[in-house]
Amino acid sequence: MDSSNSNLFKAASTAVAEPQSPRRRYEKLKARLEGPIALALLILTGPIILAAMFLVRLTSRGPALFSQTRLGLDGRVFSVYKIRTMHLDCERDTGPVWSLPGDSRVIPVGRFLRWSHIDELPQLFNILKGEMSLIGPRPERPEIAADLEIALPHYRRRLAVRPGLTGLAQVLQAPDTDVECVRRKLVYDRCYVEQMGLRLDACILVATVLLLLGVPSEKLGAISRLSEVDSRLDAQMAFTK
Repeated sequence: MDSSNSNLFKAASTAVAEPQSPRRRYEKLKARLEGPIALALLILTGPIILAAMFLVRLTSRGPALFSQTRLGLDGRVFSVYKIRTMHLDCERDTGPVWSLPGDSRVIPVGRFLRWSHIDELPQLFNILKGEMSLIGPRPERPEIAADLEIALPHYRRRLAVRPGLTGLAQVLQAPDTDVECVRRKLVYDRCYVEQMGLRLDACILVATVLLLLGVPSEKLGAISRLSEVDSRLDAQMAFTK
């Protein structure tokens, strides 16, 4: 590459990077703060995690903890940690598939763990390792993501930030069950990538706490001040089709 082309490349790179610099600065600050927060949460929730693991081992065959491959920042693969809520080797015949309501693969105690989201608490270790964030898009499995990228051309844009333990799409939308569900959640994920900041993260944290306390999802937007985001995104659905 000659010097003129090199200068043009650097100028173009700078032009692209400048609008993202406030977000990048916030990302770096967020990453530094989340380590101590995740450690504190692990200490506080440690007894709950241990009790849940004991119940899983007591009521089903197999280990209480398991790891699963997921896509992280920029599509990097990592292993997410969770408390097992399904029967051992339940995907031997089906391969990776979404869990639907009434899924027979879920063990009895697993239904409570999934409802309360206690099964996701070990992901605090992923936050400590820098693989995940407290807030961000849900980390997807590579096998499922490969099919979603075919159906949803802009799907990989959600990988521009670290995946989160909770997030905008997670608190305002139901769990993934089909491509149309993911299509809608993709709009929320892209909105978060573009507008990520302290105010939005604070609203998502409030909504997450309210959701865990049993507040209906349809009321979360108004109480946590996310309703303006929710209504604005309805008009953007056409961009993902």
